Amino acid sequence: MTPQELSAKTGEVIGVSDWFHVTQERINMFADATGDHQFIHIDEEKAKLTPFGGTIAHGFLTLSLLPVLGAMTEGGRVSGVKMGVNYGGNKTRFLSPVRAGKRVRSHTKLLELVEKRPGQWQQTNEVTIEIEGEDKPALICEWITLFFV
Repeated sequence: MTPQELSAKTGEVIGVSDWFHVTQERINMFADATGDHQFIHIDEEKAKLTPFGGTIAHGFLTLSLLPVLGAMTEGGRVSGVKMGVNYGGNKTRFLSPVRAGKRVRSHTKLLELVEKRPGQWQQTNEVTIEIEGEDKPALICEWITLFFV
């Protein structure tokens, strides 16, 4: 679709991703990559003694799943994009922890699409990451990307 066709969908959910499995191995790798080795993420025995009953993903790991979840989402794509980059976020809230072994998926609602200069578009989406089988989402944020056509 063209940027103009996508812009006409402002206020609508433009895609829901497939489910993504958040494994303990992924949590451990994220801990190694970021240096955040708090026991609640990596020590399964100690984490069993917490109110969560086991290890949980880092909030920033959940946020960092936006690209993979976006790639797993059909719809809401502009054709002919040469490049896209993350621009930033607004109103990011970590609402519920993702326990190791759970599956998550994203719901993306288009909030705004504006042409900043010829061929450069700024897209703001509200992204909700839900946790399978749970009422409360893991994360809600406004995510901003730039893409060039």
